[in-house]
Amino acid sequence: MWLCDSWKEYQILDLAGGDKLEEWNGVRVVRPDPQVIWEKRSFPKLWASADGVYHRSRSGGGSWEFRTSLPERWPLTFEPLNLTFHIKPTGFKHMGLFPEQGVNWEWMHKLIKDSHRPARVLNLFAYTGGATLAAAAAGAQVVHVDSSKGVVTWAKENLTLSGMADRPVRFIADDAIKFVEREIRRGNHYEGIIMDPPSYGRGPGGEVFKLEKELHNLIERCALLLSDEPLFFLINSYTTGLAPSVLSNLLHLTVQKKRGGKVSADEVGLPVAGSKLVLPCGASGRWQVK
Repeated sequence: MWLCDSWKEYQILDLAGGDKLEEWNGVRVVRPDPQVIWEKRSFPKLWASADGVYHRSRSGGGSWEFRTSLPERWPLTFEPLNLTFHIKPTGFKHMGLFPEQGVNWEWMHKLIKDSHRPARVLNLFAYTGGATLAAAAAGAQVVHVDSSKGVVTWAKENLTLSGMADRPVRFIADDAIKFVEREIRRGNHYEGIIMDPPSYGRGPGGEVFKLEKELHNLIERCALLLSDEPLFFLINSYTTGLAPSVLSNLLHLTVQKKRGGKVSADEVGLPVAGSKLVLPCGASGRWQVK
């Protein structure tokens, strides 16, 4: 497992009963997690300290119960790369960041820095910009694509909050698949490609995306966008239960088949403070040129 244990302002405090108790820079929340199938709490007394609890609805979705007065949003810093993000509870239980992805941010940041040459990075399904900021901090030019105008604006704010408003980052609200096809026609190329596709989603024009149906073709098309001197290709899978070996196979059949290089894949996870527990948070597949 690729374990993200570099956070200081974020931590998981306990896991039990289908929920995780987290602390986000001093704010404690309880959110559901389907991987937590055991009932016993390791630290029972901590749960009463939660500032907010997300309650699932039997009909789907859910709602927040706030037990203290919280700010509308607050900052959270990923210290290893000095990246700062705005955090806030959303109606879909998310907080605006996937902390486990820090392990991939550090990986790509190092590849870009160690290359000692200009790098262009395409970040698809880019959400609030964690990977975008990591690449920009390493000196890359980044194209950030997400179908939601709201989260694209959020990502811009995170870039500014991290002191990088002047970095060469282009933010685009668009359907990822359509954008990739246009980039192929334009003849544009990138040294790094990142994709965090949802298991199911809709583009700004109502386009439907189903991961299992679209992913292989999307990777093949994105492989055409790699430059003659590429650095990396990263795929993340959160909710579909795709095994790391599936992501490895896809990269072998597409990118590695044409470009050589090295493929690796594994679960990504987060440690639970004060215990030996680890929360699995999906899988990642990585290709790098060497």
